[in-house]
Amino acid sequence: MSTSARAFWLACPGSGEIRTEEVPDPGPGEVLVRTLHSGVSRGTETLVFQGRVPESQWATMRAPFQAGDFPAPVKYGYLNVGVVEAGVPGLVGKTVFCLFPHQTRYVVPAANVTVVPDSVPPDRAVLAGTVETAVNAVWDARPQLGDRITVVGGGMVGLSVAAVLAGFPATDVQLVDTDVSRNDIARSLKAGFATPENAAEDRDLVIHASATSAGLTRSLELLRPEGTVVELSWHGDQPVSVPLGEFFHSRRLTIRSSQVGAIRPDRHRTYADRLTLALSLLEDPRFAALITGRSPFDDLPKTLPQLADGSLPALCHVIDYATTN
Repeated sequence: MSTSARAFWLACPGSGEIRTEEVPDPGPGEVLVRTLHSGVSRGTETLVFQGRVPESQWATMRAPFQAGDFPAPVKYGYLNVGVVEAGVPGLVGKTVFCLFPHQTRYVVPAANVTVVPDSVPPDRAVLAGTVETAVNAVWDARPQLGDRITVVGGGMVGLSVAAVLAGFPATDVQLVDTDVSRNDIARSLKAGFATPENAAEDRDLVIHASATSAGLTRSLELLRPEGTVVELSWHGDQPVSVPLGEFFHSRRLTIRSSQVGAIRPDRHRTYADRLTLALSLLEDPRFAALITGRSPFDDLPKTLPQLADGSLPALCHVIDYATTN
């Protein structure tokens, strides 16, 4: 037996469609999940939607449950929250997070779902994948008590990092972005805000998440001597210009990469530990500010182009699924 489901596919760069597919009954150790909400990760999914994943990164950029191959046709996505309808008895009826694309129903191994705490609203839980990226970035950054920290880039990832860091005791956290509308969101996260030209200098640590050469350059300029930039942006196929002359060597600056696909060995944590931590952080209502729009699943073929070209501004855009699917 099988269950009919609908899924969003990128048919070709810049154009998507909803396709019907069959979902098998769950086998031993598997669960059938009915999706409640999914989230559009605007940065990465925009690159995928526009066909801008470099061929050298096709294997690296595969989502855990991706179907098809880059550039297209491909079923891509990784922010999915649903309710378990069948399968492992202890999970039936539970709300779970899974790194699954935009699809109404799906079957996965039970080990690939994480139970959402009752204290976290299901729509807010779609942020778990992004907050997990933020957690990993903070682990890579190694902030110290009392550090002066700047986050350059007020997108979904940058704001998630600012929210996590703003909870550190005695730290001064400032978000830097060219969009002054990010001021209110930063304040709601209990972080400061500045435009690039007015940003505080002499910073111990800067986390860069703007995905622009100008943002990375400004990040280096804001550091104190011996300071570190953690590069969290993924630039896709775009070349990046960085001023490694001038003050870079004389001030002994460091650029450290961070990527959610790997955890520092000295953390002694598993990927499951990291995701569980991210979901627990989402109990904090401050994170609700990152959800800035929503639309029904059936509208995805017209919603994603608008998100990709910026005509529909968003941080995290939530996709709502009909209760009957």
